[in-house]
Amino acid sequence: MQNDGNGKTPESETLPSEQKASEAHEEHKKKKKKEEIIEELKQSLENKEKELGELRERLLYQQADFENFKKLKAKEKDEAVKYGNERLVKELLPVIDNLERAIEHGGKTDDSKAIVEGVELTLNSFLKVLEKFKVTRVEALEKEFDPNVHEAIAQEACEDKAPGTVVTELQKGYIMDGRLLRPSMVTVAKQPGEE
Repeated sequence: MQNDGNGKTPESETLPSEQKASEAHEEHKKKKKKEEIIEELKQSLENKEKELGELRERLLYQQADFENFKKLKAKEKDEAVKYGNERLVKELLPVIDNLERAIEHGGKTDDSKAIVEGVELTLNSFLKVLEKFKVTRVEALEKEFDPNVHEAIAQEACEDKAPGTVVTELQKGYIMDGRLLRPSMVTVAKQPGEE
């Protein structure tokens, strides 16, 4: 081996520079790894933040759905309380119809006047009970036909009534607190000769 005068051989000179390069390369690799790790952590953090945002949004939707559900149930409860007696009232309506028919037929003879008065009192007490439950009769006779509260059974030719006017009421209709329980069954006036 040759000596350059300093006591160093050329191979010994290359060794530290290769070592420095290797160390620099290792440093660069470590630095690159740290940057990759930082980038991965940033990406992971962004993903978690995005996931958290989605979860917050789903939570808000579920809270809104729950509030809507509570409002719906409260409305159903209010309707159940408000119309809870609807079935009972519907059951009483035929009884009232029968009492009215008895009064109508009994009023045609003088012998049954006392019976008619008794039935009228009973009918009036029934009607008072219904009024307590906000049940009212549908106005029909001499009124203009309204398909929302009247049910036309037939038409009658009438010269003295305007077309579409209720001429006869075959069965009374009833409304409970604004809700139709049963429409009035009626006959409606039409022009003579009209089909």
